[in-house]
Amino acid sequence: MLTSLKKFSVFGLFVAILSFLPLLAQAQQQLPLPRMVSLRAEEVNVRTGPGVQYPVKWIFKAKAMPVEIIAEYDTWRKIRDSEGEEGWIHRAMLTGKRALVVIDAETKMMEDPIENSAIVARLAMGIVAEIDECNSSWCHVNTRGYDGWVARTAVWGVYPHEVIQ
Repeated sequence: MLTSLKKFSVFGLFVAILSFLPLLAQAQQQLPLPRMVSLRAEEVNVRTGPGVQYPVKWIFKAKAMPVEIIAEYDTWRKIRDSEGEEGWIHRAMLTGKRALVVIDAETKMMEDPIENSAIVARLAMGIVAEIDECNSSWCHVNTRGYDGWVARTAVWGVYPHEVIQ
């Protein structure tokens, strides 16, 4: 009898856990919109609609490229890129890691977050960098073996008043 009671308890616990899974999944989808994320893979298909039945609009070929999620439908996310183009990507192709992309023709990566600091590197338009932190005017980033500060006005991937620590 004790063995059948243990089996019943384990089964009851299993059923209880399964009943909470939909609530957990729903809670994960309750993230704020819009929000910034980045691409998880080297190549990511962007589709005209939320599903594989929709044609591919274009293909991103840059891992960690920042995009903005502007809508959600089931497991699909409608995104906007730094040029304002929109399309749909499966959520498995996105990560919460924060990145930015240089949008100026060239921007200086500085040693410290001040204009007259030493220049660490010059970053060309389109360079993607991982964000370490951002204050009101500067972001500390790393890319291609360099790390330093870039002016927020020269990059895309961070909201105007957003602070990242």
